[in-house]
Amino acid sequence: MNWESWSEFFSMGGYGVYVWGSYCVTIICIVGEIILISKRRRTLQKHLGLIHESTAKEIKNETTS
Repeated sequence: MNWESWSEFFSMGGYGVYVWGSYCVTIICIVGEIILISKRRRTLQKHLGLIHESTAKEIKNETTS
């Protein structure tokens, strides 16, 4: 397809709303997934850190007893 102007490009022959809308939805989903993954990673690291600390305390208490 050849477009003679930017407005023709963005209208995509009358289907621009669908085309650009689907691009927007896809980008929103990808960004949302990246944000959710980073939150899950931080939560997991915090949880594993707490487990490691409690295990280290238990080992320390067992060796001093």
